[in-house]
Amino acid sequence: MIKSSVMRNSRHKQSASTSSTPNMKPDSSSAFACHLREALLQRLGANSLPPSSKLQQMIADILDHSLLEADLVWPLAKRQKTIKLVLDQINGLDVLQPFMDNPGITEIMVNGPHRVFVEQAGQITETDCHFRDAQHMTEVLLHLFSQADRPLNYWHPIADSRLADGSRINAILPPVAPDGPILTIRKFTGIRHDGAALCSSGFVPATWLQFLEAAIRQKKNIFISGGTGSGKTTLLNVLSAAIPSDQRIVTVEDSAELQLQQHRNLVRLECRSSGQDPSAATPMSELIRTALRLRPDRLIVREVRGAEAFDLLTSLNTGHPGTLCTLHANSCQDILYRLANLILPVSRLPYDMILRELYANADYLVQIERQTNGRRQVKEIAAVCKQQSKGIKVLYQAAAPDQPDLADGAV
Repeated sequence: MIKSSVMRNSRHKQSASTSSTPNMKPDSSSAFACHLREALLQRLGANSLPPSSKLQQMIADILDHSLLEADLVWPLAKRQKTIKLVLDQINGLDVLQPFMDNPGITEIMVNGPHRVFVEQAGQITETDCHFRDAQHMTEVLLHLFSQADRPLNYWHPIADSRLADGSRINAILPPVAPDGPILTIRKFTGIRHDGAALCSSGFVPATWLQFLEAAIRQKKNIFISGGTGSGKTTLLNVLSAAIPSDQRIVTVEDSAELQLQQHRNLVRLECRSSGQDPSAATPMSELIRTALRLRPDRLIVREVRGAEAFDLLTSLNTGHPGTLCTLHANSCQDILYRLANLILPVSRLPYDMILRELYANADYLVQIERQTNGRRQVKEIAAVCKQQSKGIKVLYQAAAPDQPDLADGAV
């Protein structure tokens, strides 16, 4: 009886050990890595993930058991590659993790499970990376957004979030995306640009960078505009170094990306999405109103794109000079029109009055452009004419590569 019980327990342990190992021929594919991951999660059960070193050892043990059962011997490099693939599936972005680890890549664009593009040195190229299928990609997205407590499902098919390193991500699921899940990642590189680097890259001439820095020290209100990825935040980070260190700065952002330099008296405010509870949202308008109660010497608002433009105008009218702001517009002239159009739906003021207030409070306008070759540069710098209604004076205009820059033109 005792011997029979021992044999049954032995068979039970052997069966449990076998069930925790994937019944699949070992190879270097992501599918086999998924099986290793499932075996690992089965072994962990309800326990939380251990430290990375222990997790790596557990994956190695499961892999070694699989190789032993299949009577295979792998080279060390192939073995390490598979272990890293499993780690990326658990802790990272699965097949996209190598792009996240590459500091030269600034953006990752996934157009469905089989088309992955990256931006490197301003150029977009297609890669040979891909997910197994739409379900594989969807599982990665759901895991990613669940960690950030952001809803992403059939009823909420569009979601934004931020990774632990500060990178911004946007995901879209079917049926809104009929060709399969869509993912865009704008990486947070952590690189702190300085004025010399911007000038040497041709982003802005040194003379005009010094001009903008002087304007900041004089507490002028400056609006910076441009398209997505044109370099608005980069310029704002560099210009922030011109703010005297004894001044208190309050920043308001939809997603915190600013890296203001050399400032200790700094308050950072970031919008909060509704998540699962619509009443839990904290919009940018509320943050701007709150910022004015924090005794700011400088107010910096990044990415004005909605009703918060009215609260920004209110702050300019209530004794807060030296405000810096970024938004999307096509030219210096369009900056104020764009702001007026954002303010009009939430204000009782007529359109002409809104424009008049904007012209009275704005000092300098900066337009940044991203060219077809990936190069980013300041396209225009203009001064707002206080005496002339609806007039700006273009101080600097970057010309085509084969033409000289223009200065002191008028519009």
